[in-house]
Parts: sequence; structure tokens; C-alpha cells
Amino acid sequence: MLEDRTLEASSPTAWPAAYPQGYAVVDVETTGLARDDRIISAAVYRLDAQGEVEDHWYTLVNPERDPGPVWIHGLTSDVLESAPLFQDIAEEFSTRLDGRVLVAHNAVFDWQMIAREYARAEREAPVRQRLCTIALSKELALPLPNHKLESLAAHFGVVQQRAHHALDDARVLAEAFRPSLRAAAAGSVRLPLQECRPLTEWRDTAAPRIGQQAGGYSGGYRPTSWRPSRKRPACPYPNPGRYEDGKRLKQGMRVAFSGDTSIERDLLEDRAVEAGLHVATSLSRLTSLLVTNDPDSGTSKVVKARQFGTPVVDEAAFGQLLRDVEPASEQ
Repeated sequence: MLEDRTLEASSPTAWPAAYPQGYAVVDVETTGLARDDRIISAAVYRLDAQGEVEDHWYTLVNPERDPGPVWIHGLTSDVLESAPLFQDIAEEFSTRLDGRVLVAHNAVFDWQMIAREYARAEREAPVRQRLCTIALSKELALPLPNHKLESLAAHFGVVQQRAHHALDDARVLAEAFRPSLRAAAAGSVRLPLQECRPLTEWRDTAAPRIGQQAGGYSGGYRPTSWRPSRKRPACPYPNPGRYEDGKRLKQGMRVAFSGDTSIERDLLEDRAVEAGLHVATSLSRLTSLLVTNDPDSGTSKVVKARQFGTPVVDEAAFGQLLRDVEPASEQ
């Protein structure tokens, strides 16, 4: 726990009026990292505007499938079998998140897992903004050797007791976030807030149910928990070049995606392919268009798009363009 003098020294005399009024520090443990993986435990620490803890909450979640890498999170099928399903805890989870900025370490991962669970339950998470503590540590130029949670915790003198346990990881993050927030406020640092777009469509894929083993592996861990690259057939149309603002997309154009999308990424990519576009996994000088809802982010694709002068549109504009794609020129 941090000493009082450290907290007092980092507390600003005037709190920035633009800062959020409350935070929900979140950690989720999951069956893996792929789009069809599930949450198996979740913890939320609610903090007030200046980072003080109001309360905390923790739950196990039955993922209705194999629990994945038990050697990491320690949660077996036997433990999870009697746990509530996500749809059973979704209301309580929402109460903890409602009206607050979601804070997590590598927040895009936690947000995507949460958004997918809500989409499966045919609900929306009441979260509109998130804050990644990795991004905040970069904004503050903290002298960390790497971006692991344990390094952030050590910098602020926070002791981890049970790594990869959602409740303890959330506690550690909450204790490290408080002085980070106060340092940001003292220096009038703009918080690196990102928009959270709930998924509006969901298509689940088959996965082993809890207690089953996948693919004959004795540990019950699916090798596909690390999302493989999707193999698509080659686009049959030549690349007609860059997209031009105000004009139509044309079959054969190379389209890349970056960041969160409100429609599940695989579905959006499938729509692009069905329209005759070439979905690219990376961005090059040949890319016709980049689709992103966060054009100011520092992702490698956004940075390259700036370097190459690649046109950029958001998801909504891209959806409109998909409605009227120009056929490829006859060869």
C-alpha cells in the first residue's frame, strides 16, 4: 500500500474539470485470447473521481466450455461448473460499470471480451469510454522496464498477492491507478480515453463445452485459443488503386481495418469480401482504404496510413460505401 505522503504529494490543488466523475477498474480472466473464448472470472473496483476506492466485486463465470490454460488462472472445470452463466451476472456487472470509465491494463482486450459476452447475451455493456493504464503510463513517461502489470505495481510499491486472479489483479491495478491519475491531474495531462463501441452483431463458433477436451489434448487446452489468421480465397479482381473521397468503392480495392468496430470484426470483413473487396491484414502503399473508428490512435496501421497518405474512413462511412460497390472493370 502506498504511503500517505506519496498520495498527498501527488494530489493536485485543483482537479481538472474535464476528468471523468468515476472509474470502474476491471480485470477478467478468460479461456484464451481468441474471439470465441469466454470470460471465466471478473472483478470490478469502483473508484470515485479522484481514484479513491468505493467498493469492489468479484464473480466466477461458467464459460460453458473448456476452461483453457488452467496452469495460468487456476480455474478448473470442476470449480466453474457450478458458477453462474454470464447472462446471470450481466445485470450486476452492468451496475458496476454504469456511468463510469472502464480502466484496465491492456484495456482493449478486456473491453473486447466484455463486449462479446454482452453481445452473446443480447445486451449492451453500459460503457462508453475506456482508459488503458499502459497508455496512461506512457503519457506520464513512467520509467518502467516494460508494460507488465507487475512492473507498474512495483513502481508504485503495490504488492501483488495472486497474479492472474481477477480480484487481486483488479486491486493491484486500482492501487497503481490512483497515483497515476493524481500525477496526471497534477500535470494537467490529457487522459488517453478511448471510445467503447458495443457489438451490434454476434456469430458464435463451436467450442468444447466445459468438462470436455478439445482435439484430444490431455490438458483440455485448445491450440486455437491464440487466434489464427483467417485464410480467405484470393480476391478475383485486380486492385484499381486508392479510394477517392466522394466516389464509390470498387471491387478489388484493398481494405484494412484497425481498432474496435461495433460490428464483430469477422462479420465486417466477411461483408467486405462478399462485396468483392480484398481484405488486407497489413497496410502498405497498395492499400486502397483504412477503416478505423480511432484515426488519432498510434496503431501501426494508422501510422503507416499517415505515412503513405492512405485514405481513412470510419466504420459508419464504410458501411454506407459497402451498399454500392462499383463492379470491377471488364478485362
